[in-house]
Amino acid sequence: MLSAEIILQKIKEQFPGFNFTHNLYRDELTITFNKENIVEVCRFLKEDSELEFRLCEDITAVDWAKRKNRFTVVYHIFSLKHNYRLVLKADVDESECSIDSVSSVWKTANWQEREVYDMYGITFNNHPDLRRMYMPEDFEYHPLRKDFPLMGIPGSLSLPKKS
Repeated sequence: MLSAEIILQKIKEQFPGFNFTHNLYRDELTITFNKENIVEVCRFLKEDSELEFRLCEDITAVDWAKRKNRFTVVYHIFSLKHNYRLVLKADVDESECSIDSVSSVWKTANWQEREVYDMYGITFNNHPDLRRMYMPEDFEYHPLRKDFPLMGIPGSLSLPKKS
């Protein structure tokens, strides 16, 4: 049976020089890596015969607004073989605002990374088709950022006035 201890041990053996932290809450393991290691780690977690995290359920982001590394990209992956969910996190600084794409590891990441790009403005390096999904290409803003104006963009479409 797969456990947090087994996953952590295998990662430590495979990547002895990698810096990471982990947290276990309600039997769900969360591992935070440097963003430079995300593709290697994801590929290992998917392809390792004992782990087999073959499903990327979701990729999203968190905007911390006032923190040095403003964004955290969050990956929810799942091992069907073991019925085990794992959360991976990588911090992204606003000045660079990019992280490597994992769409070469999981095809579902293609769509999910495009959504994060559109809503948060985080660029996924080496993504095969990184473009906006919901907002027009020339829209300057990213609606899920905490600095997005709550009442919308001045001068943009507005609701009709009541008579």
